[in-house]
Amino acid sequence: MFKVNIYAKFALIAVGLIGGIILTATMGFGYGWIFLLTGILFLVSYFMMGTIQTASEMVQAQDFVGAEERLKLTYFPNLLYSTNKAIYYMLKGSLAAQRKETAVAEGFFNKALSMKLNSDDEKAMILLQMAGIKAQQGNWNGAKAIMYQTRNLKVTQTMIKDQVKQFDQAIAQRGQVKVAQSMGMNVNQMGMGGGKRRRPKMR
Repeated sequence: MFKVNIYAKFALIAVGLIGGIILTATMGFGYGWIFLLTGILFLVSYFMMGTIQTASEMVQAQDFVGAEERLKLTYFPNLLYSTNKAIYYMLKGSLAAQRKETAVAEGFFNKALSMKLNSDDEKAMILLQMAGIKAQQGNWNGAKAIMYQTRNLKVTQTMIKDQVKQFDQAIAQRGQVKVAQSMGMNVNQMGMGGGKRRRPKMR
């Protein structure tokens, strides 16, 4: 996909609009219109897309500091195209979760879920992160309730499907452990501890 560095885009917006206005004022619209059009197109592109694409790439590369700084260059998030706005809040939530600011992360994730997402894959990714926060807090019932919402999603990406399956298995195993503990059993007695059985003494 064609993309322009955000700083180059800012420069093109400034040159296009300022240069177009000066040329139009001094030499007429016939000389300035191309500059004005270029500046307006890049300005509209910035308002609709912000810095979402490059920030997403930085998150994938685990450059969280760089992603945080890049998102700060989206000065008008409310003007973003609806899908990009959802991704913006999803990224903000992911970065907040990375900083262990769970309440802030959950707020951003809920905002993202309330908006239009491209696919159920993105919704599943958000729900997985929210469930992960609940699990880290020891709130497994909350994690289970969140994961229940993934059952009606049409997830297409194999990696996300596997993550959902693994998380569901972790919740199920957690439930088995709690049942065993309530019955006075330990994990090894259920065969979940992975320890070796002690051989009977030879007579």
